[in-house]
Amino acid sequence: MTSGQGGTNPGFARGRRLRSTPAMRRWTAQTRLSPADLVLPVFVKEGISEPVPISSMPGVVQHTPESLRKAAAEAAEVGISGLMLFGIPADKDPVGSQADAADGVVNAALQQLRADLGDELVLMADLCLCEYTDHGHCGVVTPAGVVDNDPTLDRYAAVAIAQAQAGAHVIAPSGMMDGQVAAIRAGLDSAAFTETPILAYAAKYASGFYGPFREAAEGAPQFGDRSTYQMDPPNTDEALREVAQDIAEGADAVMVKPAGPYLDIVARVADAVDVPVAAYQVSGEYAMVEAAAANGWIDRERAVLETLTAIRRAGAGSVLTYWAVEAARWLR
Repeated sequence: MTSGQGGTNPGFARGRRLRSTPAMRRWTAQTRLSPADLVLPVFVKEGISEPVPISSMPGVVQHTPESLRKAAAEAAEVGISGLMLFGIPADKDPVGSQADAADGVVNAALQQLRADLGDELVLMADLCLCEYTDHGHCGVVTPAGVVDNDPTLDRYAAVAIAQAQAGAHVIAPSGMMDGQVAAIRAGLDSAAFTETPILAYAAKYASGFYGPFREAAEGAPQFGDRSTYQMDPPNTDEALREVAQDIAEGADAVMVKPAGPYLDIVARVADAVDVPVAAYQVSGEYAMVEAAAANGWIDRERAVLETLTAIRRAGAGSVLTYWAVEAARWLR
């Protein structure tokens, strides 16, 4: 075979011809990535006067309310779709009472962002209790230290109503409690928020890639772990059951978390459902690329865009990523 001639098989030559220039590759790309595909997770912390850098996530900070407003304006300017808000309160207690306090850190931030931006960005409120409880678990715990599912559902419903009242466009429950979507849907409907959608963290795995997030959100469990209520990494069919259950309970969209190590799950979920599918590129995924890039081992921009494209290629309609704003600038 003569180099560059493609031999006697026209398919070889055709593939090379269609990859010959950057413009040709853009023209023939099967998967496209745009700013509108991206959602930025953000952390807002009560009681700080300046943004606090997160050591394990270079470039990511715990925001003050004012710095969050600036970050949100930048996000809107570059054309990403939305923000996912996480809060770190000054005071924590066993039931996470600051999660549904009208002046709680996330609810106050939602009110301000909605006043600033109106409907320019989709404001998504993560709904869990781990950042708000003094024990760091995602719900109310029994004296034996076990998460009590049904009382936790009551708390979730109350938090969902407070977040909707504060201006959240989307409620995103991430606690992986049994029946959480049904409880939240019933709570929202009872409070006349029938038009507020639910994005369920439906397939959320008990992953080793969450470590930097726990520094960022200050929500690491003080005892035990979350393996009993998050999914076991070896399992696939269970993810489809969890997704189907959440949709049956009223979820309007579903999420797979993490994204990169679970692209097979993203693909199976996307093939199985007729609702929007999101995937969360989590803190450990971010930290690994940043660490490799800092050591000069990889091309940072190329690696970031490749990982995001892979998540979209697997079937995710939107990607939550800490690179959302920076990637959007590269893509414009």
